[in-house]
Amino acid sequence: MSSTDYQTAVRQEEAYLRQVHPTAEDIPGCMKLFDDFISCNILGVQLKSLYRFGHMSECSRKLQDFKFCMSVKSMHPEEKRDVWLRRRAEWWAQRRLAKSSEDVWDLRTTPISFPPMGPYPNSGTSTIE
Repeated sequence: MSSTDYQTAVRQEEAYLRQVHPTAEDIPGCMKLFDDFISCNILGVQLKSLYRFGHMSECSRKLQDFKFCMSVKSMHPEEKRDVWLRRRAEWWAQRRLAKSSEDVWDLRTTPISFPPMGPYPNSGTSTIE
C-alpha cells in the first residue's frame, strides 16, 4: 500500500492526465460515453461477465460518466476539460489508494539469479551441462 495521501495522489493523477489530454478535444465526448454505457449493457457483455466473474457487469459508473458529461456540456471547452480532468483524477486517486491485489506482493529490490549458481542437490557438479 502506498504512503501517499489522497490530495497528493489527486495532484499527481491530474498532472498525468493533463499530459495525456493536452487539449479540450482530447477528452471523450458525450456520445462516446453514451456508447460505452450502452455497450456495457449488451447481452453478450453481461453473459461474458457472468461467466468470468460470477456476476453481471456493473455499468453504473459509465452511466454516471454520461450524466456528468451532459451536466457540463454548456461549459466553455477549457473549463469543461478542467472539470473532467479533476473528476477523472479523483477517480484514479481513489482507485490507486484503495486495496488491490498488488497489496499481497512484496517489491523485489534485487533481481533473482537464474539459473542458481551453486551445487545442485544429488549431483557433484555446480553448473548445468
